[in-house]
Amino acid sequence: MFALADCNNFFASCERVFRPDLQGKPVIVLSNNDGCAIARSNEAKALGIKMGDPYFKIRHLVERHKVAVFSGNMSLYGDMSQRVRWVLEEYAPAVEVYSIDEAFLDLRGMDNIDFDAYAKEISARCWKMTSIPVSVGIAPTKTLAKIASKLCKQYPKLRGGCYMHRPQDIEKVLRKFPVEDVWGIGRKSAAKLHARYIKTAYEFTMLPQAAVNDMMGITGVRTWKELHGIPCIEFEDGFDARQSICVSRSFSTEIYDMKELQEQIANFAGTMAEKLRRQHSVTDEIAVFAYTNRFKEDLPQTHSSILSHFESPTADQRDIIIRAVRATRELFREGYGYKKAGVIATGIMGESEMVRSLFEDTESVEREHRITSAIDAINRTYGDGTLRLAVQGEGHIRSTRENQSPHYTTRWSDLPKTSVK
Repeated sequence: MFALADCNNFFASCERVFRPDLQGKPVIVLSNNDGCAIARSNEAKALGIKMGDPYFKIRHLVERHKVAVFSGNMSLYGDMSQRVRWVLEEYAPAVEVYSIDEAFLDLRGMDNIDFDAYAKEISARCWKMTSIPVSVGIAPTKTLAKIASKLCKQYPKLRGGCYMHRPQDIEKVLRKFPVEDVWGIGRKSAAKLHARYIKTAYEFTMLPQAAVNDMMGITGVRTWKELHGIPCIEFEDGFDARQSICVSRSFSTEIYDMKELQEQIANFAGTMAEKLRRQHSVTDEIAVFAYTNRFKEDLPQTHSSILSHFESPTADQRDIIIRAVRATRELFREGYGYKKAGVIATGIMGESEMVRSLFEDTESVEREHRITSAIDAINRTYGDGTLRLAVQGEGHIRSTRENQSPHYTTRWSDLPKTSVK
């Protein structure tokens, strides 16, 4: 058996933890620069606010219904996600983190357990320890477990936990479950299925395996088998270093000055280098990109990128930032207002996989490693950006977050305060 624990409306729920007065009231969380809605409470959804709606288009709904609006606070959300994960680890021998608000639990080998009661217990425990509502679905496959977790959100009487295993129950659910909502079926595959009048997950399971393979390949067959109760998706409880890392941001206003754009890209590159070192990886090339605001058609438009290759793979922010700044000079065009920019690391490999040259100066490599380790230690102790290159300026990534909540759990100065009379 597998379980899928899914935090309900996660970002909005995190904001409610420290604002209990918002329980039962509409809440939305906005993306970078307060651009669009990326999380909505059930009450906000009921008002017609959709995922990805630009804030300026829904402002009238926000004002009319007194919707609580928050700028994204990823430090808070990441910490709350870790706290939920600690609870989940008490209930399974292995936990696979799928995203910031979802995790799979490997329940194989756990016999003589009332899994329906177990799912409800996990949900209740998460609520007690974190005040985050979590839907827990348990089923014979990971795909069915995701469907079971969605049922918890639709039917409050399930009390946060659903055990779906009997063939007749699975068939009943799949007959009503939209095929486009099945994990593993993307928009293109869903369009192909709709063209063949396949609207539900059950109708998808009734297709011959050969037909599924012709339309969707091996990935589609894997999903088809999972819906039939045959586990095909491996459980990955180990850490899998990402094969690419992108750090980018949309700016609150267009940037016309090359020095300012260099400063922003230098900070992106520094953050990316830190992420590489955190997962003990190195990169052999980076791509730097910047483009204008495509929504302002009356202004000059450009979308430029530069690829830079390193002679030796590295995670040293000094090398990476220097290359990123150099690339910025090449792609910058005078008179163009840049709305978004970023840095992408590709060709990522583990430090242990590096093949070093016979002529490489090992003392220099060790010295660089000691320097980056010291920089990381100081920044962890005294705050990000305490030590940085001059080209990074003040070390701030330009953005607008007018409605960001305090960092309740990650910053001493933002600890909630109370008084007793």
